[in-house]
Amino acid sequence: MAAKDTYKSIGAPSEGLFKDNGSRFIARAYPVESEAEIKEIVAALKKEYHDARHHCYAYRLGLDGEPWRANDDGEPSGSAGRPILGQIDSAGLSDILVVVIRYFGGIKLGIPGLIRAYKTSTADALAAAQVVEKVAGRWYTLRFPYADLPAVMKLVKELDLPQRGQSFLAECTLEVRVRASLERGFLERFEKIGIFIG
Repeated sequence: MAAKDTYKSIGAPSEGLFKDNGSRFIARAYPVESEAEIKEIVAALKKEYHDARHHCYAYRLGLDGEPWRANDDGEPSGSAGRPILGQIDSAGLSDILVVVIRYFGGIKLGIPGLIRAYKTSTADALAAAQVVEKVAGRWYTLRFPYADLPAVMKLVKELDLPQRGQSFLAECTLEVRVRASLERGFLERFEKIGIFIG
């Protein structure tokens, strides 16, 4: 049986909103691929919504949904990050970050009210999102002498590998993205023709 190497994510940022007793919960969903990217987005939202009381979030990354995190940002434990993550999981998504920005309306909602608010605002953002299929894989850097260029490009074409970062000088470098289910065959075929893979 072939290895499963596809999963669902979102194609572009989306937004959702929930209001309760004067409190506003603005949910922002983002397609992401790294924890560094997540930190940048959360920091930017904290700056943009600097007057908000809380910036709670959850994310999942990669084919198997690892790593993941749920952050309550000062709300009672388990009342914000976990409900956000629960909606991500219910939708079966990965490579996604959802941040819910809360403006406090003066009336406490209690833990059940908070769970409902974070869950509902996240569900609203996810309902507005375009779901896309992603292929798990990774980028490899190929290094080879210019004389091997025809053999390398023939294999790249045969395996239908997306490319970036080309440099064709005396020593050539080329970055190719290999889907997870094709990795072993890719490595074997390139090692057979003596190409260094980094």
